[in-house]
Amino acid sequence: MTGTHRNSTITRRRALVVTGGTVAAGGLAVAGYRSAFADTADGVTDTTTNTNGATATGACMTLMSSVTEGPYYLDGALVRKDITEGKSGVPLALRLTVVDATDGCTPVKGAAVEIWHCDAWGYYSGYTTANPGGSAPAESEDGSTANDATYLRGYQIANANGVVRFETIFPGRYTPRTCHIHVKVHTGGEKEDGTYEGGKVNYTGQLFFDDTVAEEIFTLEPYSRHSGSYTTLDDDMVYDGGGATSGLLTLKAVHKADPSKGYKGSLALAIDPDAENTGAGSGGGGEGGTPPSGAPTGEPPSGAPSESASPSASASS
Repeated sequence: MTGTHRNSTITRRRALVVTGGTVAAGGLAVAGYRSAFADTADGVTDTTTNTNGATATGACMTLMSSVTEGPYYLDGALVRKDITEGKSGVPLALRLTVVDATDGCTPVKGAAVEIWHCDAWGYYSGYTTANPGGSAPAESEDGSTANDATYLRGYQIANANGVVRFETIFPGRYTPRTCHIHVKVHTGGEKEDGTYEGGKVNYTGQLFFDDTVAEEIFTLEPYSRHSGSYTTLDDDMVYDGGGATSGLLTLKAVHKADPSKGYKGSLALAIDPDAENTGAGSGGGGEGGTPPSGAPTGEPPSGAPSESASPSASASS
């Protein structure tokens, strides 16, 4: 079952006052996010799934390759579209389409898609003292007021076309992993008290980024403040070179001449709704890249999401 936390409150993170009211170094203007997310506003009609999930002849794509959930999973994420919580970085508008690989890539309406990833310096919420490798500022120096237990984590529920959308930032990286986003697809449960309860996990995977794009992003603020070598897709311990069926995103720059304006990422997730794969202890890439020190225990931190989440931190569709 998902959403098992029972803490009575969500503890808001330390509120850091930044001189002059500015955000952390490399923080992006609100206009930048609006530009990147311009076509993800509520009310936009999604096109049919066939353009993402099947060929022109109607044949369905190969089933997605499941891999380990990695060391940073936390149960009980919030149902919400915008998962940034003020974290600085290059905007990323993510559009994922869940389709049934066993039934001609028909949309899986009501599937719950859960994602989580690190911030620009390689830190995950819930594990903010885990060393990301190389040299990076402490996570507490980023200047945001994000909740240390919830930032860059969330669910969305698929619409009639199997589509979910997230507003986030381009993830950083930690040693020895390439840039990636974790993803789980759940079915059979329901939204309850701001999170997703019950059902089963059908697919556990990771989303990946073209090396050229990632390496260019990492030259920008605030990413550039995390030094160290970059692990390419070919050298990553999880990505198996399978392209889209292995989680490689299709990326489109908002402005080709200025990567800081953001990217739009899309991918169809072809799953088997009858299968179950939690990713816990699974193969497909070992342990998912445990950092050099400060390895997480897998236990949720205090202040993690609860069923009685306050309105300020609870679900937004």
